[in-house]
Amino acid sequence: MAIRGFLKNRILLIGISLTALIAASYLLFGSTSNRASQYKFATLTKGDLESTISSTGTLSAVTQVEVGTQVSGVIDKLLIDFNDKVKKGQVIAVLDTSLLSSAVTDAQSGFLKSEAQLEEAQTNYSRSSDLFKKGMLSESEFQTVKTALKTAQASSISAQAALQRAQQNLKYAIIRSPIDGTVTARNVEAGQTVAASFSTPTLFTIAQDLSKMEIKALVDESDIGQIKKGQSVRFTVQAYPDKTFEGKVKQVRVQPTTISNVVNYTVMISAENRDNLLLPGMTATVDFIIEHKTNVLMVSNAALRFQPTEKELAEAQERMRPMKPPPPWDSLKMSMPPPAAPFGTTSEWKLLWYYDNDGKLVAAPVQVGITDGTNTEILGNHFSAGMKVISGSESATKGSTTSRPPNSGPPPPMM
Repeated sequence: MAIRGFLKNRILLIGISLTALIAASYLLFGSTSNRASQYKFATLTKGDLESTISSTGTLSAVTQVEVGTQVSGVIDKLLIDFNDKVKKGQVIAVLDTSLLSSAVTDAQSGFLKSEAQLEEAQTNYSRSSDLFKKGMLSESEFQTVKTALKTAQASSISAQAALQRAQQNLKYAIIRSPIDGTVTARNVEAGQTVAASFSTPTLFTIAQDLSKMEIKALVDESDIGQIKKGQSVRFTVQAYPDKTFEGKVKQVRVQPTTISNVVNYTVMISAENRDNLLLPGMTATVDFIIEHKTNVLMVSNAALRFQPTEKELAEAQERMRPMKPPPPWDSLKMSMPPPAAPFGTTSEWKLLWYYDNDGKLVAAPVQVGITDGTNTEILGNHFSAGMKVISGSESATKGSTTSRPPNSGPPPPMM
């Protein structure tokens, strides 16, 4: 029994030791294997790349006129409605003219009275002038007659002006379209009273030509330097989310607009509207095309942001110490490059990390060009399409054996 108990305890101790050994081996080797080299990879490809700046704006007609009235009164007739086509000079509304006609009659009466007074003053002046020359009228008496004549002349001029004003106001009661176009707004109804005493009321809004539209877009001050007159523009509207419209930058206005402490500048964009799909007031999502390139070598921006661990970085520095890279390498100093450059930025140097033919992690400096926010252009002839580079790290260990990363091989010598 003693021997059997001894053997049983011995077997138990051996089992515990084996279990501890397996656990230690897993912690020493398995976890290390999982921690190292679980990377995501990106492939260098060739294709078209476009650098853009995005903004939003509001569509409006190129020429839009607000039609008002210079006289007060009641709307007697409305001759047009929304969306009606009108011609220049066409009568579109008429105010009640009864009071205005009375004003013309009163002004005519005043004018006739002033004419009679002027005629009397001129007769008195002629008679007094003869008497003054013969010495039968004193100078002071003759001066009174001259003053009466000038006063009558002034009254006649004033009465004539009043008559012309009354006649013109009567003409203003007939409201005509100032341009050829389409009625986009009607703000009055028949029978409504409009008062033009303090400001001109807007009765109608007429757009001259809806086949041509413009967009007023706000661009941030950090991007406005890249916007130029004549630049191509793409935009969409919510009414047609699957359709893309095109336009051109017509004007960059120098007057700043501050919104939430951010300085913006207004950019005017012209656009064709041959199908009449675009309507005034629509919100447009605009992309200014800063630069477009075809068949360029490019890589995911994530690959340019990748940063290895401190240990891997030190090992890579040691392996690449004998190499003689170009001058920009000295400035990079094998450190992690800053985040990807803003849209449109060119000729910056970044780092790409990959595995060489020996399965070792190495890095190479690359000169980058334009970016669309997802991919960035790779300049020079040191890299080629199909090469795999590291774009990030996989998530935490998964407990399975890690496969060896793709062997991309080194790029051609960068001398």
